[in-house]
Amino acid sequence: MFNRDRFVADCLAAIREIDSHRAVSELVARAIRDPAEIIAELGEPRQATVEVLYTSDALTILNGVSGPWMTVPPHDHRMWAVIGVYTGREDNVFWRRIPSAEGGLIEAAGAKSIAAGEAHPMGRDIIHTFTNPLTRLTGALHVYGGDLLHAPRSEWDHDTLLERPLDPAYLRRLVATSNRFIDNARAAGE
Repeated sequence: MFNRDRFVADCLAAIREIDSHRAVSELVARAIRDPAEIIAELGEPRQATVEVLYTSDALTILNGVSGPWMTVPPHDHRMWAVIGVYTGREDNVFWRRIPSAEGGLIEAAGAKSIAAGEAHPMGRDIIHTFTNPLTRLTGALHVYGGDLLHAPRSEWDHDTLLERPLDPAYLRRLVATSNRFIDNARAAGE
């Protein structure tokens, strides 16, 4: 059975291994094999949220729930990550930096759809956008090899693809907007 405290303890042990990224990837893959266990422990997703399950200088674990059609703009982590979807689907576009007079521009370099029961590791230099393409909530465990909440990071403007410092308040507004959409749909009986 998935247990939040045990999962955190296992991840903390895994980051002490030589290949910590791979060890954590295997833990996440095992955890999401039975999504019902995660839902039983963390609760059925009811709204978009970013719940911090654990954070330290060496490790951050989040329960991320994205609303229907919600898209998080291009951003980096500056540390390795593992994303394991336990309900719904997450479509990712991966980006690479390109030389430009403006500086900080990116171009699409690949894509990956992560379905419920699948995990995907990401390297420390990955820049990605993710979208919940479904009409329902998507839930995922996000594990990062560092303090994601306090690391200096970048995001890229949706329209211009120009780099700027990450604005945590933007993500909070995005989540709030998604939750208003969900509330309005529920009120309308959809």
